[in-house]
Amino acid sequence: MSYNRKRDDEDDGSEYDPKSSHFCRACVDISHFKLKSGKVARADCPPDKNELGRSTWTLLHSMAAYYPDSPTEQQKSGMYAFLKQFAEFYPCHHCSKDLKTNMVKIPPKLDSRMDLSGWLCVQHNQVNAKLHKPFFDCSKVEERWRKGWSDGSCDVE
Repeated sequence: MSYNRKRDDEDDGSEYDPKSSHFCRACVDISHFKLKSGKVARADCPPDKNELGRSTWTLLHSMAAYYPDSPTEQQKSGMYAFLKQFAEFYPCHHCSKDLKTNMVKIPPKLDSRMDLSGWLCVQHNQVNAKLHKPFFDCSKVEERWRKGWSDGSCDVE
C-alpha cells in the first residue's frame, strides 16, 4: 500500500484505516491488528508507530549526545535546519504535527551538547506524557546516550 501524505488540515482519520489509500503504517500501533488476525510480525515489514518512534528517539538522542560541546554558528544552523526538516517530513502525520508545534513553543536549544540533549529529553518526555509512559530523568542523558551506565553494564571490555 502506498501512503499519500496529507496536509495538516486534512485529518479525516483515513490514515488509520488499513483499507484506505491514505493508510499510514508509521502512524499506528499495528500490534492490535496482528492480535486480531493472529499473524506474527515479520522483521522485514515497514515499521509501525512504536518501532519508528523507538528508532527515531535512538537516532535523535545519539545525535545530541555527539553534538559539539561548543558548536559553531554553522553547526547550530545546520542542526536547526535538520530538526525543522525532520519534523516536516516525519512519516507519522500527527507526530510530525506535534513536534512542529512543540518546536514553536520550546525552540531547540543549540548552544551546547548538554543544551541540545536536555531540550530533546524534554521533548521526549512530552511525548511520554501524552502516551502515559514514564518520564526519563534528564540528568542521565549523557550516561544513557553517550558514556554508558556508571555500573559498567555497557562496557565493551
